[in-house]
Amino acid sequence: MQGQDLLQSKSETSPGSVGSLIDTLKILIVDDHDIIRRGLKGLLTAKQGWEVCAEAKTGREAITLVEQFQPHIVVMDISMPDLNGLEAARRIHKSFPKTGILILTMHFSDQLVRDVVESGARGYILKSDADRDLVAAVEAIASHRTFFTTRASEMLLDDFSRQPSSAEPKVSPRDRLTSREREVVQLLAEGKSSKEVAVALGISVKTAETHRANIMRKLELHSVSEVVRYAIKNQIIEA
Repeated sequence: MQGQDLLQSKSETSPGSVGSLIDTLKILIVDDHDIIRRGLKGLLTAKQGWEVCAEAKTGREAITLVEQFQPHIVVMDISMPDLNGLEAARRIHKSFPKTGILILTMHFSDQLVRDVVESGARGYILKSDADRDLVAAVEAIASHRTFFTTRASEMLLDDFSRQPSSAEPKVSPRDRLTSREREVVQLLAEGKSSKEVAVALGISVKTAETHRANIMRKLELHSVSEVVRYAIKNQIIEA
């Protein structure tokens, strides 16, 4: 089974698809490591008609650049400071549903693949496979198809086959959090105080502390060190 053929979209061709009449496929690269962005840019711009229109170092910067440049494809890492790639993907997908999002990461876990699908991203590949899979993944997503590594595709199909049609979907602890609470988790895990969280998000210290209390209750955590461990385990931040 080929990972890129897991799901097939039936939407009509629109600007950004390989088969459309646009002159240039605009791509935004999002990764907090300069050397990774340079490598990805080299692979992508080698393809005729593809252009890296902008680069971002954080998820929050990515959202701003999507609004500014309206790229057809976003190639994005998960573990980044300020706002992680999964949360950025959720927001980009909500505001710009026609923008194709490809998650490119060092990490693999069954839950992470589920989170990628839930975020609205249409592709997931490992950085170690970028030389082999990146161009094919972007082509697939630009043509309104999905592209997942073979291992991820097999895991998703196994999930679908095992789940009874009448079964209630399992809610992960992460899904119990609101979008704002997920932001606060990342900032707390990065070592920011409630006051610094408030400044970063433009909210009051009291509101930041309320979010912190709600997070602890929902995730059944009791200290910031446990929040850090949770964030590392879920690839919200890197160890």
